Amino acid sequence: MNIPTSTRDLQFTRRAFCLGASAMVGSTALTAQHANPDNGYLLVARTDRNRVLDAARHYLSLSPRTVTSFPSSRSPGGSHDFFSQADYFWPNPANPDGPYVNRDGQSNPDNFNEHRKAMIALSIQMPALTSAWLLTGNSHYGRHAADHLRAWFVTPETHMTPNLEFAQGVRGVSTGRSYGIIDTLHLVEVARAASMIAPKLLSGSDRTALLEWFSQYLHWMKSSEKGLAEKNALNNHAVCWALQASEFARLIGDTATRSDIATRFTSVFLPDQMAADGSFPRELERTKPYGYSIFNFDSMAMLCQSLLDSQRDLFAFVLPDGRGICKGTAFLYPYLRDRNTWPYKKDIEHFTSWPVRSPGLLFTGLACNQSGYLELWARLDPDPSDPEIIRNNPVRQPLLWFNNFR
Repeated sequence: MNIPTSTRDLQFTRRAFCLGASAMVGSTALTAQHANPDNGYLLVARTDRNRVLDAARHYLSLSPRTVTSFPSSRSPGGSHDFFSQADYFWPNPANPDGPYVNRDGQSNPDNFNEHRKAMIALSIQMPALTSAWLLTGNSHYGRHAADHLRAWFVTPETHMTPNLEFAQGVRGVSTGRSYGIIDTLHLVEVARAASMIAPKLLSGSDRTALLEWFSQYLHWMKSSEKGLAEKNALNNHAVCWALQASEFARLIGDTATRSDIATRFTSVFLPDQMAADGSFPRELERTKPYGYSIFNFDSMAMLCQSLLDSQRDLFAFVLPDGRGICKGTAFLYPYLRDRNTWPYKKDIEHFTSWPVRSPGLLFTGLACNQSGYLELWARLDPDPSDPEIIRNNPVRQPLLWFNNFR
């Protein structure tokens, strides 16, 4: 496929986008089984080119910074260990020096978040640099993306330990919890980008070290007490575990794990998490039902996209009663289009910061033949500024998610 790379070729006005999206969905009869992924790649390239290149030019001036740049006296681990504190835990007014207590949905601003911020910066910068490299062929972008991979996963002085034993700890209760594994959801798009950068721009020894890091981390996710608890969670945490495991397994060539995850989607996630109307009841029960519903939908849709090259088309899969990812989008779409129509309780925090550009809208728009989803995807903000939304929006470079078909 020849990707147009000139500014003139990639001008894409609102009217042209809407017409183009409708044409792709209607005239060419895209379906989950027969969609031409090149159409999706072109759509994203046209929509995101200037955004990607503007960001990547800025990121060229920023050096990689890993967990070793941000030591914490609160961490029970060493300088290479990722450490975070559980969001919704606060000092107990009745016992200020005792164990923290839960206030669901209310993030404690005094938590140590520097390792999270460093990983989020990685997840923003490295995939953007990779996308710019794909769009332009400019090796400066690709080499700087490779620098991030070496810093985080290869270089002995700066690499991160391949486990999350000390993530989302609670003072006076636990040094780390299974829920903390959701923090490395921000490595999902890094792993996707690494699958393109590593074969071209890393040395053989660096590639080996990179794959070994992800192999060790995936093994920890699949075998540790914390990893197994997260895998078997009943809500978005299990889906996020699966999305991570799918992409990390894809990077290292672990097809058996990816097959198992596809089966979990059809036999566990859809039956246990989605209601007949396409909603997610366990997310609706939370103090942030709107944000968590969007988050779980995006994570499920991205899992379907992640597994498209594993011989399982999860976009096309439906339970006998019609539940499937297209049903999930149909439920949420009206409320993404107009937040004010949300019929459930409002989120306790950050309600007005949603929605932002949803990768689930893009991929189900293509797979479920819905031009309205694509038009809304293009209209929503791709680069939110609210830190809470950034933390819960880990897929920002959809261009990378088509590249495996090229």
